[in-house]
This record gives sequence, structure tokens and C-alpha cells, in this order.
Amino acid sequence: MKKHKNHGRVIGTGERIFDVGMTILGILISIVVLYPIYYALIASLSKPLYVENGTVMFSIKHFTLESYKQACAKPGIWIAYANTIFYTAFGVLINMAFSTSMAYALSKKKLMFRKFFTLFTVFTMWFNAGIIPTYLNFKNFGLLDTRTAIIFGFAINTYNMIIMKSFFEQVPMELEEAAFIDGANHFTIFYKIFLPLSKPALATVAMFYGVNRWNSYFWAMQLLQDDKKAPLQVMLKKMLVDRVANAADAALVTAESMSSPTTIIYAVIIIAIIPMLIVFPFVQKYFKTGLTVGGVKG
Repeated sequence: MKKHKNHGRVIGTGERIFDVGMTILGILISIVVLYPIYYALIASLSKPLYVENGTVMFSIKHFTLESYKQACAKPGIWIAYANTIFYTAFGVLINMAFSTSMAYALSKKKLMFRKFFTLFTVFTMWFNAGIIPTYLNFKNFGLLDTRTAIIFGFAINTYNMIIMKSFFEQVPMELEEAAFIDGANHFTIFYKIFLPLSKPALATVAMFYGVNRWNSYFWAMQLLQDDKKAPLQVMLKKMLVDRVANAADAALVTAESMSSPTTIIYAVIIIAIIPMLIVFPFVQKYFKTGLTVGGVKG
């Protein structure tokens, strides 16, 4: 078996083949993941006739911005956009406050009934009340058609909380003990020691919450009756339903048509994902550390 040196380390042929295979697999997965976004972009910038007849596959056909003009002029779109930003921004703050505080408490070995609370919390990852009982809970608490239901009704995700708990457990106990000796309380230790040391986990979990908040539409569609409170994703869902219900409109698209319900939907999709594409590069550097939390104990 041939061996090669890589920065002083001997690499066998089998390992090189494995690395090449993983690289190719990673490229293929990236293409599969990114192509739908790319297609939505080129379809939104093409004339609708070429989108409807399936000739738009890898490049723009007859560039036009008319779909974006129609999307931006659509009644209620900017109110829905503002609602999405509001629910995401304040929702993530609530998510992080609940997740980090609960994770900090469960990471303390001296917590009374710690094992019971941990198991009770993890239990909710596999079992939940279901859609109808959850809806009835919101109704009984008088939270239907309220922004409070969207922001506080989904304040914590067990998986994300466990990520934070695992990270907090890796913080050296010596730091906490030294802080107690200096007269600090749990709140001070949590705020001034644990949170600053947990930036990778905080960024990762915040991104998870942010993406989930930004893309969610189901419960907003079920709980909100006032369209002025609905997020952009609910509006997009209604556009998709209308497009399916009026599929015959595709036959009315001609070579002179500059936009259509389909291309407008693609334009709205691109408009909707822009904020996430802007934010992601700033937190991407924390992902490797944040996602491997708890993988290796030292």
C-alpha cells in the first residue's frame, strides 16, 4: 500500500480514496441542496413562457425583472415581511433566554432532581400532545389571533436546549468555583462567565432558531386569523395554493407575458431567503464548534 506524507503525517492510499470520495459526495450533496435555490432565482428572472414550458433549467431565458416588480407591489407583502422580521427577532430572543437559562440549570450536578427534569425534558423530543390538543391549549389560554402565541408559544426546542446544556457542562468547574469565592451568584456567573465562553453554541443555536422562525408557517396559519398579523411564509403558502387551484392560467401565458403567478412566487421565494443568506456567513464560522459540542470529553 502506497503512503504519502501530509504535514508530517503518513496517509495511506485507502485514506486518500476515502477523502476523495467524501469530497465528491459533499459536492453532490451541495448541488442537490443549492440547485432549488438557483432554479428559483433563474426562474424569477426569466420570461414566464420559458418557465412554464420547462426550458429554464440551468440559465436565465430572456432576462426580466417584472416578476420582482409585481412581487414588491403585491398588497400586504411588506406588512407580512415586517411581521416575519418581528416574529424572528423577538422570537429568537425569547428562545435563547429560555434555552440558555434552562440549559444552565440542568448542567448543574447539584440541582435537586436534575436527572428527573432532564429525562422529563428529553421525553418531549419523541412524544408531544399533537396538533389538536396543542391548538386547544392556545384557545383555552385566549391566545388565538395574537402575536404572543407565535412568540411565546414556541419558546424552547429541546434539541437546541441540549446543545447548550452540553456546552455549559464543558466549562471548567474551577472558573465557577473561583467566581463563587469572589462573591458572585449564579446569575452573575451565568451572564459574565458561561455566556461569553459559549459563543459558538450560542451562534449555532440562535441560527437554528432563526431559520425555524423565519420559515415556519403552519402554526401561524392555524393561530392567526388577521392577515395583517400573518408572516410572509403564510402569504407565500396562500400564493402556492392559489397557483395550484388556478393551474389553467399557465395556458394563458404567451411570449409577450413578462410575469405570471409562477414567476412571481419564485420572486417572493428569493426575496424571502435573502435575509438568511446575509446572516449565515457571519455565524457559519461557529457551526463546526457548535455542532460538535459534547462529541469529545476531555
